[in-house]
Amino acid sequence: MITLALSKGRIFDETLPLLAAAGIEVLEDPEKSRKLIFATTQPDVQVVLVRASDVPTYVQYGGADLGVTGKDTLLEHGGDGLFQPLDLQIAKCRVSVAVRNDFDYAQAVKRGARLRVATKYPQIAREFFARKGVHVDLIKLYGSMELAPLTGLADAIVDLVSTGNTLRANHLQEVEHIIDISSHLVVNQAALKLKQKRLRHIIDVFAAGVAQNS
Repeated sequence: MITLALSKGRIFDETLPLLAAAGIEVLEDPEKSRKLIFATTQPDVQVVLVRASDVPTYVQYGGADLGVTGKDTLLEHGGDGLFQPLDLQIAKCRVSVAVRNDFDYAQAVKRGARLRVATKYPQIAREFFARKGVHVDLIKLYGSMELAPLTGLADAIVDLVSTGNTLRANHLQEVEHIIDISSHLVVNQAALKLKQKRLRHIIDVFAAGVAQNS
């Protein structure tokens, strides 16, 4: 059995065409089911739905043979024990710094300054501000990041940005772009040896789909 780890939302939806090209279709809509494991049109392939941040861990430790996860998640995870053959060029967005519209960010990040930053990406944030010579007190949050500057919990946030509409709706502005993000295919290294033929076929079909869309 080949097990593919996905997370709900954009990554799941935008992976479906790549799976279809490999002759793999998920037999149920996860939005209409409480299941976490889904059969596909290929009897030897199943899809497991996990939290986005858990995809690399499932693949690393063999809970899944391969998975699709954002570059942001990989940077936080570290990517240990994972073969990363493909940038799938799907679910694109960016990691950025955002602050309240009335916050003087330029003054706040002068070299040697100290900033309170709320984020679910402490590794990315720490490295970014270290390169700027700015000391940061990181506050780990898991959701509703936009609230942190509005309530005084933090001076700034480091978060994923797609259209920027949510920031604008909450009177925040994007002040620095840190890194562009897209989703990557990750593969368990042991599985690649044990199930090489089947996994290589999926990787090759995904690669052809990426090339066709680029």
